[in-house]
Amino acid sequence: MSIRLAIIGGTGVYDPRMLDGLENMEVATRYGSALLAKGFYKGCEVAFLARHGTKHGTPPHRVNYRANIAALVKLGVQRVVATAAVGSLNEKMRPGAMVLLGQFLDFTKVRQSTFFDGGEAGVVHTDFTEPYCPHLNGSLLAAAARAKLDLQQGGVYVCAEGPRFETPAEIKMYKLLGGDLVGMTNVPEVVLAREAGLCYSTVALSTNFAAGISPAVLSHQEVLDVMAENVENVRTLLMETIEGLSQDRRCRCSELGSSILL
Repeated sequence: MSIRLAIIGGTGVYDPRMLDGLENMEVATRYGSALLAKGFYKGCEVAFLARHGTKHGTPPHRVNYRANIAALVKLGVQRVVATAAVGSLNEKMRPGAMVLLGQFLDFTKVRQSTFFDGGEAGVVHTDFTEPYCPHLNGSLLAAAARAKLDLQQGGVYVCAEGPRFETPAEIKMYKLLGGDLVGMTNVPEVVLAREAGLCYSTVALSTNFAAGISPAVLSHQEVLDVMAENVENVRTLLMETIEGLSQDRRCRCSELGSSILL
């Protein structure tokens, strides 16, 4: 079995019904099982994985990121487009803005963040000069232009451990270090995707200004409300990307894959 593309839906992007012929699947890996759906969009077979579960029941620090990525590899997936709800540290990336990530800063603490734990996996130091696939990013930007959607590019994502929101002092520090957006899920997902040799990109949707920048107290409901207002733009971008995606991979991502994942 080989599926052309996978979509990992973050907070607010749970619904795979843009796909036809949906079939739910449970894929077993050495890291645990992952629940996915697969279907078709205009003849292209696509996998859909709800990062937090279909009912948003798994907090960010408890997501089994290794099982999720290993399951996609087992299905033959080569490209992944992820979505993520984020808080903004950058006044130019206002609530409602869609941002294509370019770099990340990792402030997670307790997660299983690599496939390469020594032993059978060996000692591997993976290059992260370009954490997100430049070719897939280009496809997303082209899709946004065709759909007349505003997709900003080059955002620096700060990954916090969660599940609590950040303090104003933390946000001030992240901003001083060059962060544009803050969330709780992109690491280790982006790391594992690179280690697996997948082309991986993330479209972040700004849902609020972060603590100390926002005039209001932050709430999860605020995140859900803004996602609900803007999720149609995300869906439109994803559908346009699927339709325009080329068959060949013009990047170095695949050079870093490893059979240890299965």
